[in-house]
Amino acid sequence: MMVNVLNPSLALLTDLYELTMAYGYWKSGIAEREAVFHLSFREAPFGGQYSVAAGLAGAIDYLKKLQIGDGDLAYLAKLTGEDGRPLFDRSFLVHLRRMRFTLDVDGVPEGTVVFGNEPLLRVKGPLLQAQLVETALLNLINFQTLIATKAARICQAARGEPVLEFGLRRAQGIDGAISATRAAYIGGCAATSNVLAGKIFNIPVKGTHAHSWVMSFDSEVEAFEAYAKAMPNNVIFLVDTYDTIEGIRHAISVGKQMRERGHRLLGIRLDSGDLAYLSIEARRMLDEAGFNDAQILATNDLDEHLIADLKQQGAKITVWGVGTRLVTAYDQPALGGVYKLSAIREDAGWQHKVKISEQSAKVSIPGILQVRRFSDGSHFAADAIYDTLTGIDEGCTIVDPADFIRRKTMVPGTAFEDLLVPIFREGRPVYEQPAFSDIRQRTIAQLAKLHGSVKRFLNPHRYPAGLELNLFNLRTDLIAKSRGEIVAQPQLAPPVEHVEVAPAPAESVQPIESAPTTPSEPIEQTPQRPKFSGIGAKRGQVPAGSNVRVRVNPALRSGLTPRGKNS
Repeated sequence: MMVNVLNPSLALLTDLYELTMAYGYWKSGIAEREAVFHLSFREAPFGGQYSVAAGLAGAIDYLKKLQIGDGDLAYLAKLTGEDGRPLFDRSFLVHLRRMRFTLDVDGVPEGTVVFGNEPLLRVKGPLLQAQLVETALLNLINFQTLIATKAARICQAARGEPVLEFGLRRAQGIDGAISATRAAYIGGCAATSNVLAGKIFNIPVKGTHAHSWVMSFDSEVEAFEAYAKAMPNNVIFLVDTYDTIEGIRHAISVGKQMRERGHRLLGIRLDSGDLAYLSIEARRMLDEAGFNDAQILATNDLDEHLIADLKQQGAKITVWGVGTRLVTAYDQPALGGVYKLSAIREDAGWQHKVKISEQSAKVSIPGILQVRRFSDGSHFAADAIYDTLTGIDEGCTIVDPADFIRRKTMVPGTAFEDLLVPIFREGRPVYEQPAFSDIRQRTIAQLAKLHGSVKRFLNPHRYPAGLELNLFNLRTDLIAKSRGEIVAQPQLAPPVEHVEVAPAPAESVQPIESAPTTPSEPIEQTPQRPKFSGIGAKRGQVPAGSNVRVRVNPALRSGLTPRGKNS
């Protein structure tokens, strides 16, 4: 995969503070200390519950080719501090020139459905090296995961009808366009207008003509006739240059001429106006003229919400062209990916590391992490983030890190798979990358295993993804110790679907913040959707007259404000 079409060297694709920290590690004599970092995101984008992992191939290419060259060092040698002196010692630059990357990297395969806080990458190795690659890995994984997720949502709204990615001209630069096309295909798009991306990734390319073609002739009919003669095997007429209904009539007229010559009108394209009404009229007119197999392609700033709305209105559109709102991730143009240190090997062995924050969502997860995904029949049941240093029980309990009362205990023997797989060992690639088309098929298969309630656009059901109980307790202890507090772990009872409560005065009841869970559209009733169980699992109000008391763990409460935005 080509990760940069302009410059083959990406060694300095980093924020300066990665280099200043690397210099500090070197000066402090800890550059070779073994460390572990994880790349993850805190919340899924677009108000949804899931994301589609993408960008791993670019990360692999980046790491395979990573070498700081003479030109890079010459530039770094010119950098100065506030005193005008060189920012880096020459001996440090020599160290960088001689350095060979020896990292162990594990990653989630592209096309895998992932959830908040789950590591997409685990990087283990010398502290200096693991720090240097942070920015580039975030850049490569964040954007493509974001676009693949947006594409998956759009394709879901289209309900199996082809979605074409048409965003090249509105994308954020050359590399942004190529990366977006790649990610959109992973997310489920069937083809692209981007010819260069088609060449690089072997993605099908589609396109016919624009309004300028029609305007270049004296009449619309003349323009259609000329195009049909020039490209009789690729005819989809854009019919809204002047009057859409009249344009459909002209397309039908020229289509009949094509049919007499042994060619076929593939369809028409609508790019403006009331797409629901116009598509219904177009379908009626085409069918009456005998063009029952002609496609109706729609464009015009579409996204998953507009497509779903058009479907609800009974639109007869059969192919969807989506551009700006897909390749720019229009409603959320960034994924809040983070790269956090979670363990360092000291003389006494591995030491867990946790970052404390005034925002509870920004408290990091310690350990050398793995994600275990449990499956129940044909659907995903739950995900447990666990620490490989402390291990995981067969019948593990999964705790929601945002609400320790919400939990799910897995039945021993439940089928599972661990998501992170080896990518590099001691700097050498060990991962056999799948065919690009297979990644797209993996996305489709993964989404099919996700319950419909988790995928809906409005008030999606919360999929049970959280911390394995041992890891949750470890993290809680580390938070408490960092604040100089001693706290007992919350005693979690076995999962229950019903809790008997004693009567109590109504005024003693405190409301629990609730979120609506009514689906925006009918969902399948079987199999049962995956969920956390226990008190608070339904995120409702405590019943009036109940004697329920919830004691918040002070290690989680002390100094921590509610969830904030990613940063």
